Amino acid sequence: MNLKSLAKDTAIYGLSSIVGRFLNYLLVPLYTYKIAAGSGGYGIVTNLYAYTALFLAVLTFGMETTFFRFAGKEGEDGKMVYSTALRMVGSVGLVFLLLVFAFLGPISCAMGYSDHPEYIGCFAIISALDAFQAIMFSRLRQQHRPLRFMALKFAYIIPSIAINLLLFLVLDKVPALQGMYGRFNGGVGLIFFANLLCTSVVMLLFIPELRGIRYGFDRALARRMLRYTWPLLILSLVGILNQVADKILYPRLVPGEEGMVQLGIYGACVKIAMIMSLLTQAFRYAYEPIVFGSGKDRNSPQTLADGMKYFIIFTLLAFLAVMFYMPLLKYFVGRSYWEGLGVVPIVMAAEIFMGVYFNLSFWYKLTDRTWWGAVISAIGAAVMIAVNVLFVPGYGYWACAWGGFAGYGTAMVLSWAIGRRRYPVPYDWRAIAKYVIMAMLLYALSLLPGRLSDDVPVPLTLALNTLLLAVYCLPLARRLMGNRIKKQ
Repeated sequence: MNLKSLAKDTAIYGLSSIVGRFLNYLLVPLYTYKIAAGSGGYGIVTNLYAYTALFLAVLTFGMETTFFRFAGKEGEDGKMVYSTALRMVGSVGLVFLLLVFAFLGPISCAMGYSDHPEYIGCFAIISALDAFQAIMFSRLRQQHRPLRFMALKFAYIIPSIAINLLLFLVLDKVPALQGMYGRFNGGVGLIFFANLLCTSVVMLLFIPELRGIRYGFDRALARRMLRYTWPLLILSLVGILNQVADKILYPRLVPGEEGMVQLGIYGACVKIAMIMSLLTQAFRYAYEPIVFGSGKDRNSPQTLADGMKYFIIFTLLAFLAVMFYMPLLKYFVGRSYWEGLGVVPIVMAAEIFMGVYFNLSFWYKLTDRTWWGAVISAIGAAVMIAVNVLFVPGYGYWACAWGGFAGYGTAMVLSWAIGRRRYPVPYDWRAIAKYVIMAMLLYALSLLPGRLSDDVPVPLTLALNTLLLAVYCLPLARRLMGNRIKKQ
């Protein structure tokens, strides 16, 4: 495949994933305005989707990457690899569903949902279907069918948004349905069933891809694939735990209705920091092909150094933009959730650490020492979990925010300390430090008006912050203009 085709496919995959995430995030204002923080309903949403992410990592057990590795391997039958991978993931998913429904009562009770076992059953089916579909989505990428990939992604997203709008803007006003809304935590449970419906629709649309099953199952191939995939499972689980462990642990550390209320506030405010995660994902889609394409080039370390510098510059820009325009962005969530807005800068800083860690992780990927990734990520996850367990009972969701900060910060520092000896990269620390210090000073200056007076008009605050943002952008604009002039 030529570079033009690669760029086109990457753009489509990136667009479908990033736009899809963004459109789903647009449901957050709907949920937080219709579901009061004091009800704890959004806490249930946050908690159960965290469990789902963990279940999905277990049920796919790294088989997406394994499929790619073996399907493109010389001497392997791509159709048989697809069929074998699909049958393994499908079998694991089926066993998972049988166990969940056989012990639905005890499992629901253990997870804190004894009054709503249907929630657990619903998410079990969603997790199994998502895992099965993950292999089929990988098959589409392996076949270079980005348009089909995007169409199926949007086949879930668009109906999901439409159904949620219908549920919370139309049907909740129908008197005959008020009892159903009360039964499902003020409509919260209906979110999950809407998810199940849309996932099932996508499953039906995937029927053509199921034709690959007829190629059968190769036991020898399956054993080779399992040997390859188990380290990826560990790495995936550790990565997911870094993202969701705090949301799973919170109801156990702060039991009862108050725990769900606080978790809902935290989960809603964290969504405001989505810009950072979207930026990191977009950067990853664009950057990974470049790095792995130049991995054997002696200039690859310089490629990594340049990527790190510009990643930090632009993520700091995103951080400042979000914080400077918080007087407007806070309306992204309902007013009852505003008490948790103080965690946003901490979470965004943690996201920057995670992005820097991603950039630093190339040293062990390019040197085929991926086990280092599992070790470093595990240590980061342990730090994050420890902070949560020790401090959440006393400090609430603030400890969750600082736990992520500490966990990703630890992983970032460890990766840099180990990687500089095993794969030296000439990072431009002087330029990076200049932008970090400037961003910190500008952010501190933006806080001064609020410290001096509580009555600063919002338009004046926004005008001052816009000026500060321009100050940050000025040296960046000069650098870009200078590079353009040099090329000419």
